[in-house]
Order: sequence, then C-alpha cells, then structure tokens
Amino acid sequence: MTMKKNLLVELFVEELPPKALKKLGEAFATALTDSLKAQGLVDAAVVPTPFASPRRLAVRVEAVAERAADRAVQQKLMPVAVGLTPDGQPTPALLKKLGALGLDASVVGQLKRVNDGKAEVLFHDSLAPGATLAEGLQKALDDAITKLPIPKVMTYQLADGWSSVHFVRPAHSLVALWGSDVVPVRALGLIAGRQTRGHRFEATRDPIEVHEADSYPEQLRHDGAVIASFEARRAEIVRQLGEAAAKVGGGVKPVDDEALLDEVTALVERPNVLVGQFETEFLEVPQECLILTMKANQKYFPLLDAHGKLTNRFLVVSNISPEDPSAVIGGNERVVRPRLADAKFFFDQDRKKTLESRVPGLDKVVYHGKLGSQGERTQRVQAIARAIVHQLGEHQPASVQSHDELQMLAHKVDQAARLAKTDLLTDMVGEFPELQGIMGGYYARHEGLRDGVAIAIEDHYKPRFAGDALPRNHTGTVLALADKLETLVGLFGIGQLPTGDKDPFALRRHALGVIRLLVEKNLPLDLPELISAAVPVFGERIADPRSALLDFFFDRLAVSLREQGYSAQEVEAVLALRPERLGEVPRRLAAVRTFAGLPEAPALAAANKRVSNILKKVEGGVAAHVEAPMLKEPAEAALYEALRRVQPSADAAFEQGDYTASLQALAALKTPVDAFFDGVMVNVEDAALRANRLGLLATLHAAMNRVADLSRLAA
Repeated sequence: MTMKKNLLVELFVEELPPKALKKLGEAFATALTDSLKAQGLVDAAVVPTPFASPRRLAVRVEAVAERAADRAVQQKLMPVAVGLTPDGQPTPALLKKLGALGLDASVVGQLKRVNDGKAEVLFHDSLAPGATLAEGLQKALDDAITKLPIPKVMTYQLADGWSSVHFVRPAHSLVALWGSDVVPVRALGLIAGRQTRGHRFEATRDPIEVHEADSYPEQLRHDGAVIASFEARRAEIVRQLGEAAAKVGGGVKPVDDEALLDEVTALVERPNVLVGQFETEFLEVPQECLILTMKANQKYFPLLDAHGKLTNRFLVVSNISPEDPSAVIGGNERVVRPRLADAKFFFDQDRKKTLESRVPGLDKVVYHGKLGSQGERTQRVQAIARAIVHQLGEHQPASVQSHDELQMLAHKVDQAARLAKTDLLTDMVGEFPELQGIMGGYYARHEGLRDGVAIAIEDHYKPRFAGDALPRNHTGTVLALADKLETLVGLFGIGQLPTGDKDPFALRRHALGVIRLLVEKNLPLDLPELISAAVPVFGERIADPRSALLDFFFDRLAVSLREQGYSAQEVEAVLALRPERLGEVPRRLAAVRTFAGLPEAPALAAANKRVSNILKKVEGGVAAHVEAPMLKEPAEAALYEALRRVQPSADAAFEQGDYTASLQALAALKTPVDAFFDGVMVNVEDAALRANRLGLLATLHAAMNRVADLSRLAA
C-alpha cells in the first residue's frame, strides 16, 4: 500500500495586488489540488487548506500519495475488418497503428473484439503506471500557475540575465514539502526547498526553515509574525475592530464593508488595530464624503454612533505592532487630515454654484457617441418621466390620486429630472464618482429646494445593486424608472446588448431595477407601454428595440424569480402569458403555487396541455364560441354547463385581483373535463360538429389560462 503524507506548497513573492489576493489564493489551492486528484494522487473528497498573505500563495493538501495507483487503459484501434485479414493475420494498417503505440505484432492475439453497435472493433487493454509524487506535483504546480486569475501579468528577468518569467509578481522562493521531505519540483525559475520568509520587520527568524507541511502555519505565526491563512487573518481583524470600538465606548461601531475588510486583510500580515481621530469641524461635511475618502484612500474603518452618524474617530489596521503606537496613530491622523480638508474644500466650493446654473454645462459632457450629451439625455429622461406620470394618471383610480396631486407630482418630477445629473459637474463627484446623486441631494437641500425633489435627486440611481433600497418617494420612483428606461431603450436601440458575461453598461442591473420598482412598489403601469413611451424621445438616433428589450426584461425577471425560490414550472406558467403589469406577478405566482397543491391540479394541468396541443394544430385558430344546441354528447353538454357555472366566479375573482380564488374555482372542472376526454371525439368528420367542439375547448382554454398557462404545470 502506497504511503500518504500531507503536502505543502508555497510560492513566496513580492506584494500581491490586494483586491485580487483572496481569489488568487483560492484559485491556486483549488487548481493544484484538482490536478492532483485527476492524477490519482489525492482522494476526491479531500478539501485543500489555502493560505494567502501579501507576499505568499500556499496550500496544504492532506493524505497525498507517494505514487498513484496503476490504471487500466483501453485503446480503441480499428474495425476488425480493417485490422485483420480473413485468416486472422494483422493487416499493414493494424501493424502501423500498433507501432505508433509502441507495440508490435506479438500483441495481436491479446486484442479484444467488441461490438460497438455498428461493427466489431479491436481494442488493446494495458496497465498505465500511476504518476509519482514528483511528476504529479510538477504537473499540478504548472497547471495551478497557468490557471491563476491574474489581473495583470508582469514580465521579469531571472538571475541568469537571459530568461524571462511571466507572473503576477516576481517570485523569490518555492517550498514543496511532503511531510518533512522536499519534493524536487521547479516553477518560475525556482527550485523547491523548505525556506520561506516572514514579516518584513517583525519576524524573529529569517529565513524560516519549514520543518514539515503541518508545522507551516504555526512556524510562520511564531517565527515569522505572519498569519498565513486569509480567513484566519480576516477573523482576527474583525475581532480587533470590535474590541477597539468597544474601548472607544458610546455604542460606536466600525462601518460595515466586506470589500474593505477583504482588501485590508490582503494588505497586512499580522494585523494590529489602532484608534485615530480628526477634528470635529470636518463633520460639517456630508458623512458619505468623509466615509468614502477614509475607506477608498486610506483603508480606514470610520466609526459610526448608535444612530449611524459618523463620529470623529476611525480605526486603522496597521501591519506593525510597536510597543508605543502613538507614532503610528499620529502618522495616520496627519495623513487623513489633508484628505478630509480636500473633501471640505470641494463641498464648500460646490455650494457656491446652484444646480440650475450647471444645467447648460451638461451639453458639454458626452454621454455616448451615438446618443449625444448628458444635456440631451436629461431632456429624454424628462420626457419619459412626463409620460410615466401621464400613465399613472390614466391607470390610477381618481379616488387614489387627484388631478392636483398628479400635477404637483409632474412638476416635482420635471424639476428633479432637470437637475438630477448636474452634480456630475461638481468637484466632489469629480473626485468621488460613487457620490453622484447623493451630492446632488445635499446641494439641492442647501439651495432650499423641496425636500421631495432633493430626495428624488439622491434616490434616482436606486436600486444601484442587488438588495439596495428603493427610492423613498413617488418623485424619486418615477425619476428612477425614467432614468433606467432611457438607458435601456437607448443602448438597446443602438445595438449595445449584453453578451455572455460581459455587460459594460450594467443593463442587467438596470433591468432588474425597473422590475423591482414595478413589482415591489406594485405600480399600476404596463411594461410594454412604458417601453413604447420611451422610444420616440430618441427620434432617429435608434432602431426600434421594443421586442428585444421586452424579451430581455422577461428573461431577467425569470432568473430573478428562480433565485427567489420559485420553481421553473411556476415561473414559466406565469410568465408564459407575458403579464403587462409586473406588480401582479407575485400574486399570480402565489395563486399558481396554491393551485398546484390541489388534488385536482395534475389532471387539470395535463388536460390543459392536451387542449393546447389540439388547438395549436388547427389552422387559422379557433374562436371561443359554442352553439349549445349542437352539444350532442352528454359529456360535452356537462362540460359546457360546468363552464357556465364556474367561469363567472373565476372571472369575477380575476377582475378583483384575487388570483388564488380564480384558480381554485377551476378545480370544479376536473370531473367534467375528464369525462369529456373519455367520452367525446373532437376531430369528427362532421365539420360543424368538430368546429363546435373545438370552440368548447377554446372556451375552456381561455377560462383556465387567465392567471397563468396551467399546461406548464403538467409533468
């Protein structure tokens, strides 16, 4: 039985790109282990332990075999008729094939004959020797390096002055230990050994001789002052952040930002969290500006009070741990102060000009080469927003929204749309594009504009991402819809559609934003009507995108609903009807799910599918019309009477929006439907009788498929 030991592989390199470190570490560990598994050196159930710090990528794999087991190999050669003469002698073609495989005529008698369904074929069975650890690890290491998701490759020369290497950063050493034994492999011009290095300043030993694979993380922590595991280092930072915040007191908490946490974890080898502070006068600047500059430029964790308001304290994750941290704290406070002063300067300067005065400047900002300037885009958004308000007035009952209220909404929406993009011309947004919309809201309030308009300007990009909040008022909702529709219609109209995993204009996100607004706000707006209202505002700039865009919306909606836990059958049943009001979709789905739980549902769904198939085969379509006197068979008359009883209540429930009751009413049709198909021939020779029975089925089909296409529920 082959011996198994734990394996460690480490590449020690110069500082790796922090935003990519986590992914690089996981990819290196996974690719190397998968390759070892594919070669039979590691069991399929083994899970690798990745290590990733600013200057290393490493992995520990448990129970790696010294040599993989030999494996049976069956080589298909050629048909018997081609490879053997009638008296069983090898043909020249067979001998040539055997020679290419390193075999000769002596194995002809050992060849197997297997019928592959077409002819007898010759096969050669052999036993391939399993890979040795050195061979297998060399291949696995090469595979792992090749497959690394490197954001930008570097090219550098090796010490010989002639050879060049392509890698994410210059590599300085390679460790490969099987238990305590060095595995003789090479990579990036390096020969494997057992030496690595620890923290640049705080390691107690340099270099570090790794004794064996299992001692690696503890040796690095003890002798190298490095927490090698990315996840362990991250958890330590979280612990220290909480501990430091608790010492500050007052219920403060560090800002919650997973991406920042990952980035900081990738910047330090052994974290040491310290508390800094800045002058309270900076708190006069909108906190979003201060938080962003501290996070983006300094990688600090701002501290928020119990109400979510920014305090003048922040947390620094340092990579050194001096006995007296005052110099480190003071240095960070001196560094952050100019950043905050810049934010204050931008804020003060921006407020010297009104948003209205910036509107003409939008004509000089290019939005898209084929779609014109931001000024032209603003005018299109205004026009679409007016159309949305008009549609709200048409669809909303007068008791809900008075004429005066609609006029006020239209005025606020128009003003907000005119000013929404003007903060793109401010110094603050120029420095921090992430603050667009947010700063517009602040500047609008500063100018004394209606709070509803200011909130709409701030919210019109929402939802910006999955799980983001929706706009807080009607004005913001209409503006957000108009803004996203302008983007989608315009870019679809010039052929800028997403392809595969590429979506440079975030059109999938914009479509999901429209869907969420319509569904979660339950707006009385028809999606096709919204798209149609947005197309004319582009004039001759675009081709008609309505059909393609509507398909795109329903594809996105289907994906979103499945992610929310609805089954593919439920989603297909509802979306097959292309409901124009997306706000109805959740109620339709709930009704379908309830209906599917009824004992009558499987039979009715199957019958519905049968009816659909019959009607599809009729050229020219079938009118849902029945001549009662022509109903000769008892079963067809019974079905007609059942429909007359059931349909009014089902239709009434549908009109009231009670889709569950509408579908439940149809359960009473199971027995007469079953009897109809058992006792009635539809496609009879008598044309008038056949047409009447088809009309009965069309009436049944129309009655059953108002909420959803129930045939999609059939197994």
